[in-house]
Amino acid sequence: MCGIVGIVGTSPVNQRLYDALTVLQHRGQDAAGIATSADGELYSRKSSGLVRDVFQQHHMLELKGNIGIGHVRYPTAGCDSASEAQPFYVNAPYGICLAHNGNLTNAAELAEVLIREDRRHLNTSSDSEVLLNVFASELQRVGTPRVTAADIFAALSAVYRRCRGGYAVVAMVIGHGILGFRDPNGIRPLVLGRRETSKGPEWMLASESVALDMLDFRLVRDIGPGEAVFIDEQGRLFSHQCVPTVRHTPCIFEYVYFARPDSIIDNISVYRARMRMGDRLAEKILRERPNHDIDVVIPIPDTSRTAALQVAQRLGVKYREGFIKNRYIGRTFIMPGQEQRERSVRSKLNAIDLEFRRKNVLLVDDSIVRGTTSAQIIQVAREAGAKKVYFASAAPPVRYPNVYGIDMPAADELVANGRTVEEVQQLIGADWLIYQDLEDLVAACRHDNAKIVEFDTSCFSGEYVTGDVTPEYLERLRLERSDEAKARRRGERRSWLKKVV
Repeated sequence: MCGIVGIVGTSPVNQRLYDALTVLQHRGQDAAGIATSADGELYSRKSSGLVRDVFQQHHMLELKGNIGIGHVRYPTAGCDSASEAQPFYVNAPYGICLAHNGNLTNAAELAEVLIREDRRHLNTSSDSEVLLNVFASELQRVGTPRVTAADIFAALSAVYRRCRGGYAVVAMVIGHGILGFRDPNGIRPLVLGRRETSKGPEWMLASESVALDMLDFRLVRDIGPGEAVFIDEQGRLFSHQCVPTVRHTPCIFEYVYFARPDSIIDNISVYRARMRMGDRLAEKILRERPNHDIDVVIPIPDTSRTAALQVAQRLGVKYREGFIKNRYIGRTFIMPGQEQRERSVRSKLNAIDLEFRRKNVLLVDDSIVRGTTSAQIIQVAREAGAKKVYFASAAPPVRYPNVYGIDMPAADELVANGRTVEEVQQLIGADWLIYQDLEDLVAACRHDNAKIVEFDTSCFSGEYVTGDVTPEYLERLRLERSDEAKARRRGERRSWLKKVV
């Protein structure tokens, strides 16, 4: 999962791109990048690290122009080095920069065709570079000095025919404008905002509406599934439905975990969805354990707070903040490597003993993925003096890998894969464990005004909405995504660096 942003302004956009990326930092903490354009020239800065570390004052001064795009990266399988920081760039045709959130399920096949038939060079293993080169190859066929919106949309129609998976993209065609487009199922989010100025309208594309709010842009709408928009340097907006929408199925994990609660995605408030998750979870607890002895409900900060508060209110028990979070430690779920995740849990959360001592505690988390973090948190609660530790997940059991841009581990690294709830309960050390039902999660995320009737729930259900995910593909993904494979790649890179030095 990554965060993307693009702005066509009437004044320099460097600071606003930086600010937008800091708001979207929760979507990726591995690398950051910004590319801007002025008078036909490209200015770029990207590197590994957080936004605040990648961009110093002298970098910002060099990012000139009233138009630009930005990206924060969350590392997926195979993307471990600084060379894969985005935006990516190709100089022909016209000069194109691209930033991408998602995953192409046919990236390997596309890469082979690009090299063999299109004679294009790929410098990394990133599917984002593949996507950029597919678009560049299709736009190359235009062959005119100035590209038009119609040319852009014709090229993108071919991109849609060739690319499969879940993706949201912003790209800058130097000297022309910025475009944004979204996969035919609308799995990955992309919103459009507008701001009026004395010099004319300014436009913004972003992964989440919260980035628009922060920069005083008005949310116009979501980019539709299979839709593309192009904003030229004069601020004129063009839109086109490149492929028909067959099923609009946004990723439900955006609402569970990834998105900020103050965002609105596909006209659904993330905050309200999490409130309804808490309501539904509490109702299940009351059905299954009507005589519970819970003294206090404590959230695992930060994502589960909204749901946990609703659980406490519905159960009629106290809600307390029992964990203090170190704000300078990244989100453990998106950290590369199990060893690093395990180290960070203890340094990230500290228990307030007073809230645990001699109490039966219900811990509420947004989800349980590998289970190691949950086990450590339960142990911390016991060490703080809890009599009993119960655990509730606002999401159903995560049993299958996500193939649309969330680097969930291989299936055999998911604690719920092939295990019953009782077996997971025993593994994480809870006195009892309760999961949200999938139908309740879907009902919590649906909203009357959103026109969304179904979601991509593949990590819970194993049903992949694009219909092209085979057992062979999942096996290849397993070999790429396992912690063992990632550790091996890091070791190979260290060995290579030693040889170079």
